[in-house]
Amino acid sequence: MTIKDIGPEPQSFDLEQATLANTDYRSVAWSGKYLQLTFMSIPVGEDIGLEAHPETDQFLRLDAGRGRVQMGSAKDRLDFDQEVEDGWAVFVPAGTWHNITNTGDEPMQLYAVYAPVHHAPGKIHATSADAESDEESGNDEPPTWSVQPTHHPADKHA
Repeated sequence: MTIKDIGPEPQSFDLEQATLANTDYRSVAWSGKYLQLTFMSIPVGEDIGLEAHPETDQFLRLDAGRGRVQMGSAKDRLDFDQEVEDGWAVFVPAGTWHNITNTGDEPMQLYAVYAPVHHAPGKIHATSADAESDEESGNDEPPTWSVQPTHHPADKHA
């Protein structure tokens, strides 16, 4: 199943099927004016990467696999530690340091909803290294038609 990000236009698809079909580290599926949907596939033993988004709330849902969620107010104070698996939801408040590690024996398939929009529409990153490179080079910026905070501090990565 291929989902094309058509921007802030009405869209409908089988979310679970699309999440499970995704094999890329991150694939932007839909970009609206105020929020965005991405699919993620995290290989066995790998993680999303410790980060904090000062102005972005996130909702993540696992549709396959198992993992460990860690969150906290500082990168060296991750006092929230929870095992998660297929069917679990994770809510990440803006500014919270967070990471999800695949602790299972299969790829961890999940989707993430960002508010406000956080990535370039339709952007596909095969690997986490590709994602990091695009973010560092400025090639993964939200579209100009999305509503962004007036003061937009940079994301933090460990």
